[in-house]
Amino acid sequence: MMRELVLLVAAAMISTALMGSVARADLSPGETLDASTYQKADGLLPPEILRHYKDGEYINKIAEWPASRYNWPPDFKAATKANEGKFTVSPVGTVIDKSTGKQPEYIMGHPFPTIDPKDPDAGVKILWNFFYRTWYFGNLHAESQVNWVSPTALERRSDQDVYFAYYDGVPDDEKNPNPQNFLSQALTVAKTPADLNGTASLTWRYRDADKHDSVWAFVPALRRVRAVSPANRSDGFLGSDMSQDDGPFFDGKAEDFEWKLKGETDQYRLAESTNLAGKAESRWVDGKGWDTVWPDLPFVGYMDPNWKGVAWAPTANAVLAKRHAYVVEGTPKDKYYLFGKIELFIDSITFQGFWNRKFSWKGELLNTLQVMGWDPLPFTRPSGKVDYNQGSNQAFQTAENLKLNRATVAGIKSSPTAGFYGRMKFNPSLFDVDALARSGK
Repeated sequence: MMRELVLLVAAAMISTALMGSVARADLSPGETLDASTYQKADGLLPPEILRHYKDGEYINKIAEWPASRYNWPPDFKAATKANEGKFTVSPVGTVIDKSTGKQPEYIMGHPFPTIDPKDPDAGVKILWNFFYRTWYFGNLHAESQVNWVSPTALERRSDQDVYFAYYDGVPDDEKNPNPQNFLSQALTVAKTPADLNGTASLTWRYRDADKHDSVWAFVPALRRVRAVSPANRSDGFLGSDMSQDDGPFFDGKAEDFEWKLKGETDQYRLAESTNLAGKAESRWVDGKGWDTVWPDLPFVGYMDPNWKGVAWAPTANAVLAKRHAYVVEGTPKDKYYLFGKIELFIDSITFQGFWNRKFSWKGELLNTLQVMGWDPLPFTRPSGKVDYNQGSNQAFQTAENLKLNRATVAGIKSSPTAGFYGRMKFNPSLFDVDALARSGK
């Protein structure tokens, strides 16, 4: 009798284990993550993102993006290899040359090709790899939207002209003279609606670790340019839930935070099916650069009248692909910074961002920034020069305010014919403070 009881208990335990493994089994490429399958993504998405699938608010297919597949630009790959063992970080987190103890004038490729998880500086090194991968793709001029979205509809839209110039990390032939030791410059000019038209913001970021950003704003009603505190970069841009420090994923100054590697994990991340199939369309425009050609598709839920989920959901060609991520935690050194902790999920191979989770100083999750990943693709100019570009024909960059149940969606072209120019050459005067008023209204 005892033996039969033991066998029955063992069988029940095995049955329960098998049922559990089925419930946790990964979704296969081609399957859909939705309200009927969300259990299979438990632990593979941040809880606040998984909840959207559980409640039927997000619905996306699973795509295959194996770790071995990434189109490394040849010059970036060679530079990364050459950087092995060459750099370290200073006590404040600046990249320095091991042989001189000084900041190098220029770096291309990942400065830290090998990450040791036991290294106490692993967190900030992962962040620098993310930055240098981002900067490699060069200057950008985007005519794009910022959208305020409720759970059911688009509530407000602003069109922007945005210019980004990078001085580090770009290919050799795209470097500009840099006597002021800039890291980047950014100019944003609001075009619509009427109450924001002409509002402009200019930022100079320096490579110097101890030099804060220089930030200016032009407000048409005041008709003057005024300096703005760089600490305000964590505040919502134009009253939205997306900040200037969000940038393409994270754009805070590395030395303004304390960083640590919190762990590693497999995670689903947003990607684009067309890009993962090796397809994209861009056209070379003389005097401007590569213009990304986007199909006229409903990229976000509110664009589709038949969509039943939350209005800011990623739709159209948006898919989920499993990747391995580092989880990096940043704590601001400035106690007046809006957020008390930032948690970044960063691809352990490509160093692209997944999820940017922002917490209050009391540890409460407030906001999750969600972005798409992409595989670089080669494009050939009429001159025969080959550039590796973003290779995506859809964008999804959404900052979700978890407390107020709303979101800000950005990065979408102002119209299908609007410009989204990459690898541009800018006249440096575009970023002059004296020109800021002329850039505005």
